[in-house]
Amino acid sequence: MSNVPPTPSGLRGAVDLSSLVDRAQRPAPQQPTASGTPGTSGTPGVTGGDTGAALTVPSLVIDVTDQSFQDVLELSTVVPVIVDIWAEWCGPCKQLSPILEQLTAEYDGRVVLAKVDADTNPQLVQAFQAQSIPTVAALIGGRPLGLFVGALPEAQVRDVFEQVLQAAEQNGVSGRVSVDGADAPVDTAEQGEPEPEPLPPHHQAAYDAIEQGDYATAIQEYTTAIAQDPHDQMAVAGLAQVSLLDRLNGRTADDIRAAAGNDPADVPAQLAVADLDISGGHVEDAFGRLLDLVPTVFGEDREALRVRLVEYFELIGAEDPRVVAARRRLANALY
Repeated sequence: MSNVPPTPSGLRGAVDLSSLVDRAQRPAPQQPTASGTPGTSGTPGVTGGDTGAALTVPSLVIDVTDQSFQDVLELSTVVPVIVDIWAEWCGPCKQLSPILEQLTAEYDGRVVLAKVDADTNPQLVQAFQAQSIPTVAALIGGRPLGLFVGALPEAQVRDVFEQVLQAAEQNGVSGRVSVDGADAPVDTAEQGEPEPEPLPPHHQAAYDAIEQGDYATAIQEYTTAIAQDPHDQMAVAGLAQVSLLDRLNGRTADDIRAAAGNDPADVPAQLAVADLDISGGHVEDAFGRLLDLVPTVFGEDREALRVRLVEYFELIGAEDPRVVAARRRLANALY
């Protein structure tokens, strides 16, 4: 799948994102207070130094913008920061975000969650190379680390958190933060944050099935939800994503790419490697691979390519410019 386990070597080789902020135009850093650095909007300010020390922040879950990102970079020298790139219209994002927030609370100040709205922060989207959402990354000591793309079950997300903490410790980032006004870090319920709205019954059943690795049941639940409401875009996106997981389940990336390389005209093999590209966030590669094939095949093969591309369009989002361009190219090839 698209998980990229964090490793110290991968971390040290990452690109420093601090160039996003024009340091020359920023005032000299001030000592952080209980409510963060003066001049920020609820985002904690951090000074360098002892990464084992505790720090007080307004919340363990913070909203980050292109303009406030410098503060998060500084915070990542104290604790690892999980970065969630999401959008309001993204169905899988709504499944993943509550998991990220719950785990952040459970880790009791050892990590902070930074939420980035992809629609309003294009600079950060580009910096993290977020080709589809949700995209989840980490910041450790000011350096970014790609983690995974798409909504994952809680157990897998928890494993990713553990790997991030291990990488952070190996890189000397092992501090802890507490929430402003509390003697110790508290969970989201104690902070009075509203509970996330419950998912519709078939969505919840699908989500529970995904968490257990039962993709067939999840597909059935999403299909039922769509039959009941054809305009349920969250179910359409969920069905596309779990279908992708089901097709990739039990197959290795090496085997998939080898089969596609051995026979470029083999439509099922090319569909499989396109799935792999999508799962890794390589949207344009997947689109291009299948669109190049469409004019060369007919009948069932052409229909299979069309159906898979339409599924990808639902997964990525109709308003994504890559989808708009690919949809236009597909229409020209078919008609």
